[in-house]
Order: sequence, then C-alpha cells, then structure tokens
Amino acid sequence: MDLIAVVLNWNGGDDTLDALASLDGVPTICVDNGSTDGSDERVAERFREVELLRTGANLGFAGGNNVGIRRALGRGADWVLLLNNDAAAEPGLAEALERAAAVRPDAGLLACTILSEDGKSVQFAGASFDARLGYSGRVATQWPDRVRDIGRADGAALAVSRTAVERAGLLDESLFMYVEDVEWSLRVRAAGYGIVFVPDARVRHKGSGSSGGRASTTNLYYSVRNTIAVSERHAPLPTGLRALRRAVVVGTHLAQAASHPARADAMRAVIEGWLAARAGKTGSR
Repeated sequence: MDLIAVVLNWNGGDDTLDALASLDGVPTICVDNGSTDGSDERVAERFREVELLRTGANLGFAGGNNVGIRRALGRGADWVLLLNNDAAAEPGLAEALERAAAVRPDAGLLACTILSEDGKSVQFAGASFDARLGYSGRVATQWPDRVRDIGRADGAALAVSRTAVERAGLLDESLFMYVEDVEWSLRVRAAGYGIVFVPDARVRHKGSGSSGGRASTTNLYYSVRNTIAVSERHAPLPTGLRALRRAVVVGTHLAQAASHPARADAMRAVIEGWLAARAGKTGSR
C-alpha cells in the first residue's frame, strides 16, 4: 500500500506541527492554506522531509485538501490519508489502513476512529446520512471492535483510494468547508466503492480548529447551507417536500444553536445558511 498523508495547515499555530510529528515515517505533504503567522516557515524548518505546498489563500477544506491529493497522486500514491491539522495519529495508523485495504479491496474511503484529545472517549466510530431527510444519523461513539461498512466518513481523518478519486472525483470545492466529507462519501459509494470503518486506525482530535473553536458560529452556517445543498443534489424532491426537508434541517440546527455560547449569533448563522442555500450560494461565506 503506497500511502501518502496530507495535512492541511489552516490557522497556523503549533497544531500542525503536532499533526506532522505524529506521522513520523509516513510520507507526508503539508498544504499551507493561506496561514499568516509564519507557521509555514516553522514547518519547513522542522520537517525537512515533508513536502510543503503553499496555496497563497484560504481555499477551504475541500480546495486545500484537493491540492494535496493531486500532488500525492502525482507522486504515485495508491491511497491518500487526510488528517486535520488539529488531529494527531496514534501509532500503527498506517499499518491498520494497509490491513483494511487488503481485506476490503472494494473500499474507496477508509474512515478512522476519531478519539477525543485525551484519548479517553470516542468522537467518531461511524455514522450515516439520509439525503432524503437531510439527516446525518447519530454518530457512533462506542469503542469499535471490527472493520465494517458505514454510511459516511469523517473528514478529520480518512483515506481515499486512487481509483475512487479517478472514478468519483475530488472533494467538492463549492462547499468550501463542512459536509464535504458527507457529499464525498455519497459520491464514492455511488461510484461502486465501499465506505469502510477501520477501528485500529486511530487519531486524537481537538475539533473545531478550522472554524475558530466552539465560540465560532461558522460551522453552523456552513452545516445548514451545505446539508441542504448536498441533500437536494443527491435526493431531489418535489417542491413541497423540498421545502419541508429544508425546514427540518433549519429546525435541527436552530435547536443546536439554542445551547451555543453565543446564542444570538448562532441563530443568525443558521438563518444566514438557510438563505444562502435558497439563493444557491457556494464557496466561502
């Protein structure tokens, strides 16, 4: 298994350095996605074996990772591991992915176990997505014990095969950030590949680093807008049912916003996301 990892440097700081250090021994590409704090220079100085690509602007999660994926495939990778810059690989991750790829040659995406930062709890061990309802099913948070098929991968840590990219395409850059992993999972499955969960491929994840942390409302805006867009693309409905699905998506997110630390801003972000979806807005907010 020829695996190359891609780490996306979003907002600078030391998280990216920790992510890269955790991939010791794995050929790695770091895509600097428009950072402005000099962290790209620290990467270049400390990790001379890592190939550093500078985009010169924030291309979003999809755009930045696509830069890295294209380069990894150009270097001959059969599989490309995407790792968030606020995540760190646990020992044995690459070997676990290799074993899973051998057992499941039909896999297009290999989803990792995503643990909390302290490693004591599970953030992600598989999930589903029903495009007809615009509903992302409850995320499994039990300690996993077997390789199995799941509905969708999580972009914080996943591996994609060369053949899946060639048949299904890259991440959708129009989504910019959030839900693009869901959309990719749907597209990869439609191309005939499995979305396979690998329990022994583990990473620790801080979470929300790319969108500004828990106080940010960015995730709510993109989640609403992109959930509606992805649902309507993959499961078109008549006008009345489409409006009902949008209402379900907005209502679900308003319920989340009600407990947000910045409640008023969170509510506003949800409504802005809905209006953006109605207007067909894509790309950056």
